[in-house]
Parts: sequence; C-alpha cells; structure tokens
Amino acid sequence: MMIPPQETVETLLEFPDNRLLIDLCGEFDRNLTQVEQQTGVNILRRGNLLAVLGGAGAREYATAVLQSLYARLEAGRGIEAGDIDGAIRMGRPMPDRVLVPSEEIAQVGGDRYAIRTRKKPVEPRTDAQKAYVASLFDNDLGFGIGPAGTGKTYLAVAVGVTMFLAGAVDKIILSRPAVEAGERLGFLPGDMKEKIDPYMQPLYDALNDFLPQKQLAKLMEDKRIEIAPLAFMRGRTLANAFVVLDEAQNATTMQMKMFLTRLGEGSRMVITGDRTQVDLPRGTASGLSDAERILDGVRGVSFNYFTSKDVVRHPLVARIIEAYEADDGASG
Repeated sequence: MMIPPQETVETLLEFPDNRLLIDLCGEFDRNLTQVEQQTGVNILRRGNLLAVLGGAGAREYATAVLQSLYARLEAGRGIEAGDIDGAIRMGRPMPDRVLVPSEEIAQVGGDRYAIRTRKKPVEPRTDAQKAYVASLFDNDLGFGIGPAGTGKTYLAVAVGVTMFLAGAVDKIILSRPAVEAGERLGFLPGDMKEKIDPYMQPLYDALNDFLPQKQLAKLMEDKRIEIAPLAFMRGRTLANAFVVLDEAQNATTMQMKMFLTRLGEGSRMVITGDRTQVDLPRGTASGLSDAERILDGVRGVSFNYFTSKDVVRHPLVARIIEAYEADDGASG
C-alpha cells in the first residue's frame, strides 16, 4: 500500500544492544523487509536507531511489532520468520479498532505461553493458539478445529510432551484414521507397522521436534509413547495418558464415539481436524461434525476454532485457504 508523501512521518526507535539489533534486522535486513511488507511502512537503519516511516497507524503498528521482537531477543530467544509473522498477526488492526495495544503484542515474547519440551520451547503465535493451549491444560477433552497449518496437532503434541515430562501423565498415545486422501494406494509391502507408518508420519515428525531421537526410540520401545491407527483403539481403556486423535474429520460417527469412550482415569484427550478435508466415502457422515453437535455445552469439553489468520506455515498457505473458502462460498 502506497502512503501519500504528505502523510509520511518518521518514528525513531533506539535499541541499546547493537548485537541484538543485528539479530533483529536479520541477514541482509530480511527481518525488517518482512515487517515492511506486512505493515505498509519503510524502515531505515541508522546506527543503533531504526527509523519507521509511514502513516500514523502503520508506524504505531510496526513499532509495536519491532519492540516485541526485540524483547524476545532480550529474553534469550531467537527470531525466525514464523515468529515475525506471529508478532504481526497479534498486532493486525481489526475492523472495529485502529490498532491492537502494543502490550498485547508483547505477550508473544512472554513466558506465559511458552510450552517447554526436551528439545525446544514452543510458543503459540496467535490469540486462537493461546486460547487453544490454555484449554488443553484446563479441560479433560479438547477439540481443535480449523484449516491446515494452524498448529492444531503440533501444539497438542507439544502440550502432551510437556505434561509427560512433568509426570502429569504416564504415556502419550497418538492416533489417526488410516484413510486414503482420495488416492488408491493398493497393496503396500511390509509388515503392519510398515503399512501404517506413512499415515502416521506427521505425528512422528512432531515428536521428533520435541524429544531427542534416542529418548524417543526408547520411550516407543517401552510403549510409553504409542502411535497407532484409530481402529487399534477399540476395546482399550486409556488411563493416565495424554491422547491425541488427529485428522478426526476422517473418523466415522461410530469410530468417534468409540474413541471418545476410551478416556480413562487421569487422562487428557485432544481431537483435531479440518472439516474442509474429509476423505471419507461420499455419503458417510464425519464423526467430527457429529461430535461438535452432540458435545456442545458438555462440561469438561472445550472447542477451539482456527481460521486462515492462524496459519503459521508459509504465508501463501493462508492465501490458498482463503481462495478455496471464497470459491466454496461462491458455489454455495
């Protein structure tokens, strides 16, 4: 967005630690470029000062984002593209107000929302993600529903690892329906584990981010961490466990009821899914949609919803999701 010259005013920000300022700017000032592109300002570097040029609202917006990111660095945290995007999303002006207060943006760098795992801390980056994480700690059964890339499963696994390491649960159980995504994979060679593992790979990827490889392998060998298809849950009672059902939109109504009733003493359960990516046969109802309707208002059950604004993958993913949503709306 071009800013008329007569409205362009300068705000100077001073950063006392030049080493942190270098990290704030990023290699070849790429961090500043990202802030410029998404807030509609120009940022000039002058020694240990940053000059923010633009309209009043845009300058205040970008200033709050830069101060938030610098606070992260002062707290000993690094800055990645996703962290910048998260800070910007937290400060994005809403239709009914000009700007979110800077202290609200600063929460991005606060310890309150950090999830501690063995390999790295994980921080929710949007309001919806923060509310989701809080609900997973506060409720025995939580639903995370929204499009791909919003961190539903990743954050759930992070919370599960945190509770496991803290001794709040004795095991972690991760499950998915083994449903083909519109493809016919045919006969897969190998034993049962080799046939099923491709469906479960996203869950392995999340665990590998939070636990050292040797420790993870040992925990899986001891059955303290399990990854299994939904069909394998029938008949079990899952006690003192943190249980996640991923891609729940591909569970049938009967499978969903079966899974929900596995919840045992001392356990927490998280159900994640995307209602727009159902791979069940045509005419088969999704158990996720039925669970939303049936469990609405039940004490101890929380529902958290995400939109394209909560996507933390490549920014293009959010635009792709919005384009598909617009097309669905146009076609009725």
